[in-house]
Amino acid sequence: MEKNKNLKEIAIKIEGEKWQEALDKAFKKANAKAKIDGFRPGKAPKNVFLKKYGIESLYMEASNYCVEDAYNKLLEENKNLEIAAQPILDIKDVNENYIEYLFIITLKPEVKLGKYTNLGVKKETVKVTKDEIEDSINHMREHYKENIVKDGSIENGDIAIIDFEGFVGDVAFEGGKAENYSLGIGSNTFIPGFEEQLIGLKAGDKKDVKVKFPEDYRAEDLKGKDAVFKVKVNEVKEVKIPELDKEFFDDLGMEGIDSKEALEKQVKENIKASKETQIEEKHIENLLNKILETTVIDVPDTMVNDEEERIVEQFGEHLSMQGLSLEQFYKYTNSSKDVLKEQYKEEALKRIKYRLIIEEIIKVEKINVTDKEIDDELEKLAIKYNMTKEEVKKQYNDNLDYIKYDLEVKKVFDIIKKEEK
Repeated sequence: MEKNKNLKEIAIKIEGEKWQEALDKAFKKANAKAKIDGFRPGKAPKNVFLKKYGIESLYMEASNYCVEDAYNKLLEENKNLEIAAQPILDIKDVNENYIEYLFIITLKPEVKLGKYTNLGVKKETVKVTKDEIEDSINHMREHYKENIVKDGSIENGDIAIIDFEGFVGDVAFEGGKAENYSLGIGSNTFIPGFEEQLIGLKAGDKKDVKVKFPEDYRAEDLKGKDAVFKVKVNEVKEVKIPELDKEFFDDLGMEGIDSKEALEKQVKENIKASKETQIEEKHIENLLNKILETTVIDVPDTMVNDEEERIVEQFGEHLSMQGLSLEQFYKYTNSSKDVLKEQYKEEALKRIKYRLIIEEIIKVEKINVTDKEIDDELEKLAIKYNMTKEEVKKQYNDNLDYIKYDLEVKKVFDIIKKEEK
């Protein structure tokens, strides 16, 4: 392995009773599947099993039982080391008396911190336009829209419920037939020219709709072909978007919203709050990027790999909320985990550098968080999420180090945002 100042090799030996217990467990597991003449599976004496298979056959399984003990021993004996990534594990030596693991650990890299105050990075001001307020309210109205059956003819914006079958010449083509299909007129979801030809028709009307498939159509046998769709209109629906009236405000269920002016005011506040969060996050990112310009960090590949793994895992969790798995994503996109990790390499490196800068500032500035500050933060979180403090603690598995670190990070952000007046 190439020598690297951030890599350290540490040998850990597990012997005596612990190793013998591991060998016994491995024997019982292997013996349960062993085929030895004269004995049922799992009933052969140990000496008979070893005579046939040898004690070496137990080493690999037994090693699995001791890995956690070995790693805990490593941490106990090296409390002064800052381990920054998952260790690489190998077996250095193994026999009937002991096993010796070789851990190749990645140490936290040195951070030569540059300038981190008075950075001259301006924060964008929050602006909310009338158009943004109007668009937001229109989206709310769209959410409560209704499709109402109408007697009149199809107009742009209506929904037509149709039966259709498509023909090229006299031959019906595959995928060109449907019944009670709901088509939004003006949605441009059908072949160009199809929707426009339905305008003016009423429920019960029939029409031959003549179209030409685009040259870039997905089906090879239909590209550029003339086609006729035999269409029957079953029903016509008008899309009814609610007015800004009492009924709409009641449907919204927003406290204190009983007029257009009140709704606009609330929407403006919501947009402003959302923008402030986005602008604050961007400002912090710009500040950290500015610090990086004068900071030197040599990030080990093992740290980058670990961060890539975390990002892919987070991406997988996001997909699962949409009903997809990573395996399905790889299949649909003709990619793989390695391809995805490579795409996230730059993002992983940036995250690591940000984190190392923050941790170095915590150390340099001797930032401290008191028990009272942690308790106050628990109180805030309990109010925010309508929970008790004990319930909040359980969300963190009673490990308040996460809250402590978040508070330390906030103090770092306060420091890097400071500008001389």
